[in-house]
Amino acid sequence: MSVNEQMYAYGASKSSIREIAAYGNARKAEIGADKVFDFSLGNPSIPAPDAVRKSIERLATMPATKLHSYTPANGLPEVRRTLADSLCRRYAKECEPVYGTDPIARPDDLYLTAGAAASIVISLHALTNPGDEVIVITPYFPEYRVWIETAGCVCVEVPADPATFEVDHAALESAITPRTAAVIINTPNNPVGVVYSRLNLAGTAAVLEKRSHEFGHPIYLLSDEPYRELAYGAEVPWVPAVYPATVVCYSYSKSLSLPGERIGWVLVPPTNPEHDRIVPAIAGAGRALGFVCAPALFQRVIADCVDVPSDLAAYERNREALTDGLSELGYEFIQPQGAFYLWVKALEPDANAFFERCRALELLPVPSDSFGCTGWVRVGYCVSHETIVGSMGAWKRLAEQYR
Repeated sequence: MSVNEQMYAYGASKSSIREIAAYGNARKAEIGADKVFDFSLGNPSIPAPDAVRKSIERLATMPATKLHSYTPANGLPEVRRTLADSLCRRYAKECEPVYGTDPIARPDDLYLTAGAAASIVISLHALTNPGDEVIVITPYFPEYRVWIETAGCVCVEVPADPATFEVDHAALESAITPRTAAVIINTPNNPVGVVYSRLNLAGTAAVLEKRSHEFGHPIYLLSDEPYRELAYGAEVPWVPAVYPATVVCYSYSKSLSLPGERIGWVLVPPTNPEHDRIVPAIAGAGRALGFVCAPALFQRVIADCVDVPSDLAAYERNREALTDGLSELGYEFIQPQGAFYLWVKALEPDANAFFERCRALELLPVPSDSFGCTGWVRVGYCVSHETIVGSMGAWKRLAEQYR
């Protein structure tokens, strides 16, 4: 018997982002970290807040058999209650036109997961059936395609509005078919850094409501939100307040700088018209996929730190240094409103060829082909400030090669 060919293909091809990061680590070992300008991986450079350390130290005094024991499959009840209460405090007023005085999140509406990746995978398996179509907005996080296809579905790419990189409503409407089960959105966005406006989300909701009515079944909006707290003055609307048939996927990887701890959640808002079927479907998908009992220690940590604000000062400083420096050198880019990525126009149509020129100068962005479009690179500025400042000479030499 052979191995699973689909899984073999995923393992053999690997993630372009992680391949570039691995190359960067090898180069740093060869020539020194200060000579390699690695902008590939979205790994926060800001340390976790001090509250995280204090929480871990406090929790470490608990009896080990209690601290490290299994939790319920969907997470500790007291943790889910704390998270639900926090969401209600933060977004209840925004949701009032849709929810009235009802809670916008209840403990049993939440399913704790091993990060946003697990949240999305679980949700896809809960909301779709093999053969369904799931729409993504290009450019998009490349693992979406892997997760959609693994659920037996078809990944349908719909280009974003080229002027704003928000959802192009006409393109979205034309792409929806009777087989469309869900649309994935990601705001603040990876890789572009845009934040979808309330107006754009309302237009998206209108399209989905129209098509859902035409085809006689709900089209779900899967809102992937690991960057929700990383916004630079832009409003980040609470998506279920705009479109009730939403499922929210969240992670503390970015907001609390905990990417390696793999902790997040899925929320099925009470106003979702299929709420009473989706909640057990989420639990069933978690069971079927083996995503049960998220890391027990960090369930408790996020409960302790649920309202701790993200430290954006370093990212804002990096963003300013990078955009000012590249602007002076004549590069074109999309001004990021959130997350920690800069979407830079390649200096030739072939982003991969442009990347090879970057690599020759020890610059390591990610070419846009990985994200479903051509002609751009993603530059992650969740690095040290010194890396950004030190890279400007290489960016200058790169620009001079094209003049």
